[in-house]
Amino acid sequence: MVFGRVLSLLRRWRRSGAPAEPDPDDPSLVTVVRAFDDAEAASAVLARSPEWIEAAPAVLRHHLQLPEESVEHASELLKQDGWRLRRAERAELPAEAAACAAGTVALIAERIQKLDPLHCSQESSRMAGLAQRLRGRAIGWEARQAPAAERRGM
Repeated sequence: MVFGRVLSLLRRWRRSGAPAEPDPDDPSLVTVVRAFDDAEAASAVLARSPEWIEAAPAVLRHHLQLPEESVEHASELLKQDGWRLRRAERAELPAEAAACAAGTVALIAERIQKLDPLHCSQESSRMAGLAQRLRGRAIGWEARQAPAAERRGM
């Protein structure tokens, strides 16, 4: 099943001439950039990452904490713009998101896109606003891409 999906992605990549989009559930993806300091600009975050490849699509992941009763509403709102909202598993939580406030759940909003400072900043602001409206908080974001050996050929 996984082999068939990889084969399908490779065929699509060859036909389009563009890099294949990563699968957000692919365990081989590596974190190439992390931003958990609100004071640091997205341009600085991306500039300090030696692993990030600008031309390659990435899985952008925002870590959120929301009250349980807000999760469904947040999911509906985010889905409109191609985001998937899911509960975070303990093992994938960065230290900054490991401790949840009482009555909240740890969530990850993720979608596939190319990263650039402008869009990363806009999405961070959007997630912070959404979380605040729903009585939660946005913790930070990270991006994952295929391992470097797979991306270097682009």
